[in-house]
Amino acid sequence: MADFGASASALELNMKALTTQVKVLIPLPISSTYDYGVPPGLQILYGSIVRVPLGNRTVNGVVWAPSSKPLPKKSLKFIIEKYECPPLSNELRQLVRWVSDYTLSSLGSVLQMIMRGPISLNPLPLKTGYQVSNVLPNPLTPARQRVLKVLRETPLLELAELSRRAETSTAVIKRLVAAGAILTQKIPEGPDGTSAIQESSQIFLSDQQTVAAEQIKATLGQGFSATLLDGVTGSGKTEVYFEAIAQTLASKLQVLVLVPEIALTAQWLERFERRFSFRPIEWHSGVSKRIKQRAWRNVIDGRTSIVVGARSALFLPFSKLGLIVVDEEHDSSFKQTDGVIYNARDTAVVRASIANIPIVLSSATPSLETTVNVERHRYGLARLPARHGSAVLPVIEAIDMRTTPLKRGQWISDDLVNRLVKTFEASEQGLLFLNRRGYAPLTLCRACGHRLECPNCSTWLVEHRLESQLRCHYCGYSSDLPTNCSSCCAEDSFAACGPGVERLAEEATKLFGGAKIDIMASDTMNSPQAAHKLVERMTERKIDLLIGTQIVAKGHHFPYLTTIGVIDADLGLSGGDLRAAERTYQLLHQVAGRAGRAEKPGHVVMQTYMPEHPIMKALASGDRDNFMQRETESRRVQNMPPFGRLAALIVSGSSEVRVTETAQRFATNAPREKNIKIFGPAPAPLALLRGKHRHRLLIKTPRDVNIQAILRLWLENVRVPSTVKVRVDVDPYSFL
Repeated sequence: MADFGASASALELNMKALTTQVKVLIPLPISSTYDYGVPPGLQILYGSIVRVPLGNRTVNGVVWAPSSKPLPKKSLKFIIEKYECPPLSNELRQLVRWVSDYTLSSLGSVLQMIMRGPISLNPLPLKTGYQVSNVLPNPLTPARQRVLKVLRETPLLELAELSRRAETSTAVIKRLVAAGAILTQKIPEGPDGTSAIQESSQIFLSDQQTVAAEQIKATLGQGFSATLLDGVTGSGKTEVYFEAIAQTLASKLQVLVLVPEIALTAQWLERFERRFSFRPIEWHSGVSKRIKQRAWRNVIDGRTSIVVGARSALFLPFSKLGLIVVDEEHDSSFKQTDGVIYNARDTAVVRASIANIPIVLSSATPSLETTVNVERHRYGLARLPARHGSAVLPVIEAIDMRTTPLKRGQWISDDLVNRLVKTFEASEQGLLFLNRRGYAPLTLCRACGHRLECPNCSTWLVEHRLESQLRCHYCGYSSDLPTNCSSCCAEDSFAACGPGVERLAEEATKLFGGAKIDIMASDTMNSPQAAHKLVERMTERKIDLLIGTQIVAKGHHFPYLTTIGVIDADLGLSGGDLRAAERTYQLLHQVAGRAGRAEKPGHVVMQTYMPEHPIMKALASGDRDNFMQRETESRRVQNMPPFGRLAALIVSGSSEVRVTETAQRFATNAPREKNIKIFGPAPAPLALLRGKHRHRLLIKTPRDVNIQAILRLWLENVRVPSTVKVRVDVDPYSFL
């Protein structure tokens, strides 16, 4: 985990105008900068975005530093132009340097995350905004009154937004313009509506929420601090940090809210709009290129006051950032595993530290790393130990499946069936949780036992019966179910083994006749809009039984959901992942937390073959802190993170022989110091992934060892063929 206390003063750059030669960093996977001359009369600042020649083409880059050794003019190339765009801030450039150093990624690769794809380096086109004049229209109809009222509260709205808010036609607005009652003004395209912040709904905080909100608000404007907002599911954590957001916006500063999944944004945005009367900017893979262009430009111009997004939003070029919030901070989705490998939660803390602003980490099941930082007094703590209002935490019981065996082809126990029947009779909703997508996780031949595997990955193909396809969840390969076995040629011999959510839905349809059933999984919830529609159907009670994977556990509020059944509570406990127990507890706790969030109490049934496991006991008793303490002591004894440090080397390539040879070469040249341990090389659990063979090595060091320095030296001492790729994962979360 990152050392958040490290000073970045050595990275600070003077923001005076440059006049001769500068170093320019290009957003390509390279660490070196290039020297360029500054044309006479062109005023350049560090962070300025420029266009420069590179080889036989021209590229964009960022002015990074002064030239250390000026080049002779005859060999010097010059900056072509400077874009009409504010420079990247000193804080953001420091963050680029920190991420590069910490993850052992090239500077250019990190800069790519800021400048990749849809950005707007020139001013946005002007749009027409509307504002009230001193002329009173006659007649003053109700529609006209609504238009004038909206503009007095929020001036300079665009035509479509003004029409929507005033609930009237654009023709009414245009007639008001003709009458001189409202005036037009040219404004930049696409602000987020915060020119006049108005909290539209009356806020009623409990005593606990008030104390927590005041504690967090006290950190605003006081420099860097990190606060864990630790509240049970349904305690109203969002309303608490909304208080801090409101105060930050009132100070004309920007806010960044990170969420782990885009499916979370729809319900969050609705709650935000009810509170503040405008929608913040979204930033994630589901947002269109044009909207992202506008958002990027408005962020760097300081015209966008709040962004909610996935981990990539962390690298937006905020000009006056005042607060960062990381919602569901424990979620492993914050770990980026492709390209530059980083943890967005930890990097967000670093960005807050560099910018000297507060950050709030919110969760009902905080990560062990965050909990230890609280114990070390590096982070503050604000607690919400009870649910908001009259809601109470659900009752959780574990069914021992060893003593209550299931019938053949059955996955839902009789006890759970009976409880769901009573739930439906009471006009309440149920949820079945199983963290397996598709119909069945394994398809094999009944005649010879041949298993259908992905040709690109060492994993089984998952049957998706609703789409009549077999699919690999790692590389995306898909195919139709074959009619004949390729191994023994038997015809129509394939059988689905084990349940996925589709198979569970099939069984539930037979068991619960007229019940309205729907599935919530990443296959079906592939956009915020799809998630929003499903959440709407649940809220409007158009669904009786929801069947879902881990996506249902991520912060959703279903007021009529009272019964939850966890079909395979032991799933996730197997394997050698050091975070397996912690992650399983967090997932099951979050799933259970969806029940009984309103007036009616909730009940959770966990089907398990290990009811004596500490996780099952902790969930049933509600003793989270004792479980986390046991997990902490286990890590401490083994010197595992956060008490020790880990980094992985992943060696991959299309040639298995060359990958094996290269991995062995790393083992031969591994550091031999007494306090450093090297594990491997060994084939990765997914030894073939996307057509590449993979070997892994793991390095373990004490907490106070500079693991990056050791890794750099190690990498320098090993020759790697051009056909083999070596990736470094500092603080690995996945061991596949």
